[in-house]
Amino acid sequence: MNILFLCTGNSCRSVISEATFNHLAPAGLKAISAGSQPAGKLHPRALSLLQSKGISTEGYYSKSWNDLPATPDIVVTVCGSAAGETCPAYLGPVLRAHWGVDDPSHVVGTEEEITAAFETAYGIIRARIEAFLALPLATLANDKTKLKAELDKIGAIAA
Repeated sequence: MNILFLCTGNSCRSVISEATFNHLAPAGLKAISAGSQPAGKLHPRALSLLQSKGISTEGYYSKSWNDLPATPDIVVTVCGSAAGETCPAYLGPVLRAHWGVDDPSHVVGTEEEITAAFETAYGIIRARIEAFLALPLATLANDKTKLKAELDKIGAIAA
């Protein structure tokens, strides 16, 4: 099963999601991330956050959804709903879910406030991925309606 984490810039939240998912997922599950308008580079704080959590950043880069190596089974948008961002709509026949996370790269403040924003975003993303990985995926794969309902519930997890 292939999961696509999608955002506009593919420099921060979607890459944190991709790397965290691949770090935690068992064999047979793989994540990729992409953007509708990729920034072309990864946010340095996103990279240092992942490294601080012991998550490899090897091979990750900002890419367009036009450059995907495979069609995803599930697309999860991670644009922040509270931030007034417009999430891109992936135009393929796939199961979609929205797991909005406010963009920590837009936080302005002290070093501590910015670090806290990145930690909060990571905590939410990780909690949602752990909830996804705890699902009975073999059973749900045959019932797209139930799987969609579970994905929507996961999108409401705050951390």
